[in-house]
Amino acid sequence: MSSPAADDALPAPPDAALGLFRVLDDEGALVDAAAGEPDADLALRAYREMRRVRLLDARMILQQRQGRVGFYGACTGQEAVPVATGLALEPRDWVFPALRESSVMLVRGFPLPRYLAQVYGNAADVLKGRQMPSHMSGRAVNQVSWSSCIGPQLPHAVGAAWAAKLRKDDVVAVGFLGDGASSQPDFHAAMNFAGVFRVPVVIVCQNNHFAISVPSSRQTASATFAIKGRAYGLPCLRVDGNDVLAVHRAMTEAVARARAGDGATFVECVTYRIGAHSTSDDPTRYRSDDEVRAWEKKDPLARLARHLRARGLLDDAADAEIERVIVADVAAAIAEVEPVGAPDRLTLFDDVYAEPPWHLVEQRAALARTPPAPKHGEGP
Repeated sequence: MSSPAADDALPAPPDAALGLFRVLDDEGALVDAAAGEPDADLALRAYREMRRVRLLDARMILQQRQGRVGFYGACTGQEAVPVATGLALEPRDWVFPALRESSVMLVRGFPLPRYLAQVYGNAADVLKGRQMPSHMSGRAVNQVSWSSCIGPQLPHAVGAAWAAKLRKDDVVAVGFLGDGASSQPDFHAAMNFAGVFRVPVVIVCQNNHFAISVPSSRQTASATFAIKGRAYGLPCLRVDGNDVLAVHRAMTEAVARARAGDGATFVECVTYRIGAHSTSDDPTRYRSDDEVRAWEKKDPLARLARHLRARGLLDDAADAEIERVIVADVAAAIAEVEPVGAPDRLTLFDDVYAEPPWHLVEQRAALARTPPAPKHGEGP
């Protein structure tokens, strides 16, 4: 049989690793109107969740500037990815975050006061004040604390997925990284294991274009980060990380694929960090105001708001009410948590062993007999 002429050949399908999957364009209009409008309840829930993260981050940065907390890493401009992920998961699934995904906990129902207690590290913190701010986690929502060392959460996520596969449990693990973590050995180890053993994990790269101050152009020579998945035999997808509906659809499909036993997926979410890397960072040293302003026009929150308004699902009054409720909730949570004192000294010995060995029992008793050191300004 003769092959068809070149002009008659079917066009190649879009390359998911090189393109950019979107549901909404920058103005909030549907990219493919024939696909139908996204679920209204989902879109409104996503908007409320993103508004909460945005307003919460702004308030906590003020707390840090006032010296009321020590450190904070906001995710302004990147709210779509954690919110969409939280909405795509089931309660039994596990999350292994990086710096800007802790809000997945809130989407999955973790109480806001307990969440903020981890920023303060006081006695109301379920972690007993043992982690630095912006490392929030909670067993109640299956979210594991991340390490400030870049990348180790990825082998952890793959390991949890491997355990689920061995137990024949249809649990899915999600592991997050920033674009900078793709240069770490842990990324490659996790990707290789996930591909070889087809474990139920979704590895998500938030490509916000900077590893603190190093631009993505200095991180990789690959055309995209998504395409790196091919080297490890993983299906890979590049999605508009400022389009919460696109991220939700991509994550829903990747999670379903993993849960069905079809293995891992690598997802690159293209987004941008509008603010500083953290309250310790000055981004004016490594990027221009013009670049920031260009990305502000792609704001995921404003984009979804325009979509909701065009559909008659949001107006000024409803938007103002959403903000009023969130601001009040955040203020109430801060008022509840901020006055709480430091964790008791004796909690130092908790959670070390299931059954404390004799030497820790003796050390605990010795500490209990020792008066606390005087507070600053109280001693001689």
